[in-house]
Amino acid sequence: MKYLGQLAKLFAILAGLLLVFITLMTVASVIGRDFFGRAITGDFELSAAACGAAIGLFLPWCQYKRGNIIVDFFTAKASPRTQGLLDRAGALILGVIMAVLTWRTALGGMSAFEANSGTMMLGFPEWIVYGAIAPGLGLTALIAIAQAFAAQAPEQDEANPELAV
Repeated sequence: MKYLGQLAKLFAILAGLLLVFITLMTVASVIGRDFFGRAITGDFELSAAACGAAIGLFLPWCQYKRGNIIVDFFTAKASPRTQGLLDRAGALILGVIMAVLTWRTALGGMSAFEANSGTMMLGFPEWIVYGAIAPGLGLTALIAIAQAFAAQAPEQDEANPELAV
């Protein structure tokens, strides 16, 4: 699990770098438009592509840290054992869904590649975006499935320093 966490952290760092790129590009485009009368052509397309990739790359870290929103209104009074079982079931369901999304995203990327599909203004290849999103979805699936079958309860993960990344 520790290696999955380290990989998730690396993905999150890459996602952060993508967001820095988007920010710098947007600032440059706004300055160019306001002061020089010329914006960066297709900046919104690149922003959309990079945001999609960043979201996919942030997902594993969120799952590793169990940062997803949990509605515990109905389970707040349940025993810790029941809550743990429900958390594991939720992680397993999420893992299966993420695995299916990984598969479908990979197929979508291959389809976009075969069709030579690109964005409207720049013709930026759409398969690249699919290719950037799929690994994050796949890693999220692996982490969720590992959490579902882990020997420790979720509360113990946070207190266990050897799992810290």
